[in-house]
Order: sequence, then structure tokens, then C-alpha cells
Amino acid sequence: MSDPPASAHDHNHDDDDHDYDHDHGHEHDEPVADLLNGEVVQLSVPEMDCPSCAGKVRNSVQQLDAVETVDPQITTGTLTVRYEEGETTPEAIAERVKEAGYTVESGVGETTETFTVPEMDCPSCAGKVENALDNLTGVSTYQTQPTTGKVVVTYDQAHVSADDVTRAIESAGYDVTKTTVSGEGGSSGLAETDGVWQSDRATKTWISGGFVALGLLFGFLLSGQNATLLSAPIPLSLADGLFLAAVAVGGQEILEGGYYSLRNRNLDIDLLMSIAITGALVVSVGFDEGLYMEAAMLAFLFSVAELLERYSMDKARNSLQELMDLSPDEATVKRDGETVTVPVDDVRVGDIVVVRPGEKIPMDGEVSVGESAVNQAPITGESVPVDKTDGDEVYAGTINEEGYLEVRVTSEAGDNTLSRIIEMVEDAQANKTEREQFVERFAGYYTPVVVAFAVLVTLGTPFVLGATWTQSIVYGLTLLVLACPCAFVISTPVSVVSGITSAAKNGVLIKGGSHLEAMGDVEAVALDKTGTLTKGELAVTDVIPLNENTEDDVLRCARGLESRSEHPIGAAIVDHAAENDVGKRSVSEFESVTGKGVRADLDGETHYAGKPGFFEELGFDLSHVHAVTDGGVVTQTSQRLCERNNCLDLLEDTIPDLQSEGKTVILVGTEDELEGVIAVADEVRPEARRAVARLHDLGVEHVVMLTGDNERTARAIAEEVGVDEFRAELLPDEKVEAIQDLDGEYDGVAMVGDGVNDAPALATATVGVAMGAAGTDTALETADIALMSDDLARLPYLYELSHDANGVIRQNVWTSLSAKAALALAVPFGLVPIWAAVLVGDAGMTLGVTGNAMRLSRITPEDD
Repeated sequence: MSDPPASAHDHNHDDDDHDYDHDHGHEHDEPVADLLNGEVVQLSVPEMDCPSCAGKVRNSVQQLDAVETVDPQITTGTLTVRYEEGETTPEAIAERVKEAGYTVESGVGETTETFTVPEMDCPSCAGKVENALDNLTGVSTYQTQPTTGKVVVTYDQAHVSADDVTRAIESAGYDVTKTTVSGEGGSSGLAETDGVWQSDRATKTWISGGFVALGLLFGFLLSGQNATLLSAPIPLSLADGLFLAAVAVGGQEILEGGYYSLRNRNLDIDLLMSIAITGALVVSVGFDEGLYMEAAMLAFLFSVAELLERYSMDKARNSLQELMDLSPDEATVKRDGETVTVPVDDVRVGDIVVVRPGEKIPMDGEVSVGESAVNQAPITGESVPVDKTDGDEVYAGTINEEGYLEVRVTSEAGDNTLSRIIEMVEDAQANKTEREQFVERFAGYYTPVVVAFAVLVTLGTPFVLGATWTQSIVYGLTLLVLACPCAFVISTPVSVVSGITSAAKNGVLIKGGSHLEAMGDVEAVALDKTGTLTKGELAVTDVIPLNENTEDDVLRCARGLESRSEHPIGAAIVDHAAENDVGKRSVSEFESVTGKGVRADLDGETHYAGKPGFFEELGFDLSHVHAVTDGGVVTQTSQRLCERNNCLDLLEDTIPDLQSEGKTVILVGTEDELEGVIAVADEVRPEARRAVARLHDLGVEHVVMLTGDNERTARAIAEEVGVDEFRAELLPDEKVEAIQDLDGEYDGVAMVGDGVNDAPALATATVGVAMGAAGTDTALETADIALMSDDLARLPYLYELSHDANGVIRQNVWTSLSAKAALALAVPFGLVPIWAAVLVGDAGMTLGVTGNAMRLSRITPEDD
């Protein structure tokens, strides 16, 4: 094809492989803004990455009378505003953000869609499409990609629809064959942290640094060659000129930020740095004091500090984005006899999704065809893949390790387990902890006090300490740099973000920073028994054959008797017999004897299964039962053989021994003979004892078990798992009273339960922790913290993470504050050069608290 005529727009392309990008107002990568509930708007403001930025935005938006609350979140770069509907608009709010000097990455109510236009295969074709889109009101940006035949359009849904965009493209003479929402099949949403160093500001910073280096070279090392550029009216050397150039290049964005801060009446770091740089230049020019180097150092080093802060904040933000990227963008679905790939948003409840080995499961659902091991670590934190087969539940974001699966979808894309986790993690990060609120209040006093101290030092040191006026001015400028409280203001939120997102990746959902802090401070932990310390499922633990029978004989009879029973004990016996492949017997004349057991004919002979009392009523002497046939050991629990004829006294020995271990005893036999004893129990989790011991090792003072079971069973379980205390036969309201008693005795109590039956106790405790919450709506909604898997080992991990998070927060707050105070007090004595104030007091402390917070991600559950 011949070269096309020039387009109406300059595409700045070298060849046809370049994309065509047009911005109708602002740049962005992906729409994040969203209109919520009619009176709340959430905007993406990625440049708002420090407390001073947040203050500037808040002050600007609050100038709108209809605004009720403003909540800037620097850890996520989002702004949530509640306003009176009808009195203002989301567009007006976004405009106020821009008035504060920040770009709203995505316009209010905007969406980005990709339109497939296969016939658009050259720049000339692209130009026609661009001209058509230029005439469409509401389109903010578009990219034409002739090499792939796609057009990516971002538009305001309040003014234009996807159909309008399609018609505009078709009016240019090209058919649209497919439309997909932005993000489907696209690149990762992770912030490009490396891109910070290639940004426009980074380029200006490096150029500014070059001028600073040259200025220092001529000012100190090659002072003999430091030519005079001007002698009057203002003396100016070559080095001074280079320093001025550094200020001009590196200080541009600082001064621009300071302008917006001043306009919004926000005493933040941008305004303080602007005053410091401008003050140094004014003193140099007006009083011939030669502070050009100090101004240049401020401009360059502060720009470096801002880049470092943006880089570290992007790293913190990415910890949540990595969680978001767990779910695939597309799903392979069976429809109309064919297998098609569609965006996950197009998958509906009831659809059959095909998941091949190595692929991520795109939606919550139930396996309908196939068997495989599924890696559930992204949701539950379990390190070992879980076998899945027909009817088993699977979660979006988990990974099919081996076999082919077909999954029947049970929830919409926005309502699956992973989506709920992400939403709750985002909400958790938005909730300010008490420490965070205290620090923010303190910061409101800190800055004015230090600024006042700067003025006092500037005016007082020449008289008190004998400093020259030039030195005192430098001292004052240095204190202005130290007046920004950024480091200790972000010390708590970055720690909370790191802790909460790290926990989510390890299968623990913490629904607020306050819960993270509270969990780390509890002195007592209360554990429900059933479903928490135990598996919550009955299982056969012992089979004792009697009177010439074998274990298989006993299980075969028990299986036949219980096969028609609906009792959980019967189901456990049938499952155990099936697992041991003992075979079946013909069953007839089945009868359930309420409260006692069951009776049925097996292959024509009447058999019974039930409580010991049931067999006593049938006339059996349970104190003298033949136990063995060949002299072998016949029980799996401790018992005493009777002294004559290898007999057992079931009433005095075997049955009490089994019951003392928390087991339920079932006898099996005919009208004439006892065939055996079967013990059934809710098995203690294998990790329970280790988890309780680990809690003690980590500093938990008291661990108590609460249960509605009888005293004997509770005692057996308590001794097995090693708790300090147990309370048995408790009704739900009595569990609440137990929590209240513990709270009065200890400073903070965590209650761990199943999130349903234990809801009152969970709500009463300082922190409520739900076990096995994956896929359980009630547990996810009611608990403060949810252990997504049934792995009790996550509990000591949770306590350790929370306890360490509290330590990190304290370290960050007091270290940053102490460092700032020490530097500020040392300034009047000439011990702190201005570059140290920037690199140590500002950039260094910001990086330090962020890096310290990121250490929390290294804490993992013990089994990992």
C-alpha cells in the first residue's frame, strides 16, 4: 500500500507500528474513578502520594459548600468524597482536585473500551477514524492501532455510549466486530515503579543534578576557572549561574506545587520548599549573600526525595494490585455446543467454564466435570493443593494444577470470593486507626510550631549564638525543610497497608487497621471447640471386634445398619466402612429407635447398633464380653483384659476409657451376640496443639476453650490441645458472658469461631476471628478477621503479624519524630547542613518508614 496522505493530527510516528494516542483533556492508563451510591464519588489521583498532597487536595475540595466529607487515601491514590446530591457534581469535585494541582487519572463516570476494527489497517484508515471520534462529544482519549486493528477509546458515559462510539467509527467506513471493556486481556495493573525514574520529573531532576555537579566543580575544585558572568548590578559567577540553572530546571514543579498549596491555604512541604528556595534566591540577589548553592541543592535533592517517595509508595500500592491481578480477565465458556473465550464480565451464573491444567479458575463455582488438584493459596493461603472433584467448590483466582475441569459458575464476577476479599481489603485500608488519627492531629500542630521555630532561629541566632545573618538564614531555611511531617504521618498507613495485604496473600482477611492493631495487643484468646480446635466432622476412631468377629465383620454390619440412618454418627460409620472397602449386606426391615439406636435385618438376620444402654435393655451382660480369639491385641485404646478367658468389662473399662477421650461409643450385635464396639469422635485438628503452643510462645497469656459439649468431652479435648482453661456446656449467651469475664481479667480478648453459631461471642470480643471463611458470606461479613482456610496454623501467624505490625508502627512514628526533633534542635548550632535535612529528614525518613513497613510482608505462616 502506498504512503497515505498526512492526517489531520500529527502522530509523531516513525513507522506504521506505532499507536496513535490522542488526549482530549488528561492522560491516564485505565479508568479507576467510579460513582458510588449517587452521593459518593471516588476518584483516582495517583500523584497524591504524601500527606501534604492529601491536605492540599482536601482543602481545595472542601471549598465546595455541598461537600460533606473528604477522604484522601495516599496508600491507594484514591479520593472519596461524600456530597449533597443536586448541590454539586462529581465533575465539579474533579475540577477542584485539578485546582489543587493534581491530575485526576480517570474522569468521573468514565470507561475505557476496546473496539476491534479489522479493516483499519493503515495510518490513513486510522486518520479517518480519528476525525470521526474528534467530532464526538464526551470522548476524552483514544488510541488507534492499525497494526492490530483496534481502537481504544475512553469516554464519559454521561455524554456518550459505546453504541455512539461504534456508530462514529462506522461512519468513517469501517465495521466494528467486537467491543471489550478495558483491562480484558491487557497488561497488568501494577504501577510501573521503574517508570518513576524515566518520568518527565525524573529527567528534569537529573538535568538539575548535572548543573549542581558542575556548579560544585567550578565553585570548589576548579575555583580558579570560576569565571565572573556578571559583576553589576548583581555579582554572578559561573558556578552561581550553574546553580541558578539547576533551580530553574529542578525547581519548576516544586514552585508549581507551592503555588497550588498557597492558593489552597495548605502549609505543606511543597509550600515550605518553595519558600525556602525562593528565600535563598531573594537573599542572594537582594542582600548579596550568595545562597545560590543552597537553593540549587534544595531544588535537586527535594526532587530526588519526591521521586523516591513516589517509588516507595508505588511499591506499597502494588501489594494490593497484585491481589487484584490474581483473577484472569477472560474465561473459556461452553455455549451453544461450542467453546468460546469471553471477558469474565460476560460470564453468567450457571455457565460452564472450562479450566485446563495450569490455568487460573476465573469464577467461583462447583466442579461439574473432571478431577484435579487446585492450588488455593491465593485465597486460603493453603500451601498444599486441594483435590477437587464433582460437586466440590472452587474459587476465582485459584490455579488448576493438573487435570481438566469444567466448573458451573455460582456467582457473578463482581460478587465472587476474590472480589469480596479485594473490596474488604480496600475498605480496611480506608479506615483510619486510632494511632493514625492521633498522628494526623499531632501533625497539624507540628508544622506551625517548627515554622515558628525557624523564624525564631533566623532572628535570634545572630544575637544568642553569634551566628552571621547568612548562617541564620540558612538555619531558618533548613528548619523549613524539617517542618514537613510526611515521614511520621505515613508511618501508620503504610504499615497497615503492608500488614493487611500481606495477610490477604496468606489467607487471612483483616477488615480494618484497627483490628490489625487490636489483634496484636490481645492478652487472651478464646477458641470454640467444634470446627475450630476440631474438624467439625465426626469420624470413626476405634473399632473393637468381639466374640470371634474381625474389624471388617463389625464394620460390614455397622455399614448395613447405618446406611439408612440420617444421624451424623451413622454417616461417619458408613463413610469409614466405604473407605475400608468392607462390602455391603442386604438390608430390610430398618427401624430407628429414637434416642437409642437402629435395628434392621441384614441378610435375613436381625442386627442392632446403638448406645450401651440399648444393649443392656436387650439383656446383654456388658461386664463380661469375650474380646479375642487368637490371643492377639484387640483394642486400639487402653483397656484391661479380664483375668478369665480373655474377657473385657465394657461397662467399667472400655466404654469409660473411650468416653474419657471425648468419643461416642456405639455397640453392634445381633439378638444373641455382641459383635463389636465402634468409637466415633470429632477429630482434633492435627495442627491444634502446635497452634496453641505457638500462641503461648508468641506471648499470649491465656488460651481458653469454649464449648457447648459436656464436661467429659471438653476436658479430653482441652488436655489434648494444651489450652490453659476450658468452659463446657455453654449456651451462646453463656459464651458471651465468658468473653466478658475474660475481657475484665485480661487486656483484650480474641474470639475464634466459625462465624455463624459463635456470632454473638465474636461480636462481643475485642477481635472476632472466623475460621474457614472462604466462600462463607456470613463469616466474611460478621467477623473482624477471617481465616480463609480451615488451617488453625494461620492463627499464630495472624497474632505474630499483628503484634509485629504494632511494633513497626511504633518504631516508625517515634523514630521519624525523634529524628526530626534531633535534627531541628541541632540546626541552630550549625550541625545540620541543608542537604542533610533534605536527604535524612525528608527523603531518608520517608524511605525508612516505608521500607520498615514492607518488612511485614516477610512474615509467613509457620508451615510455609
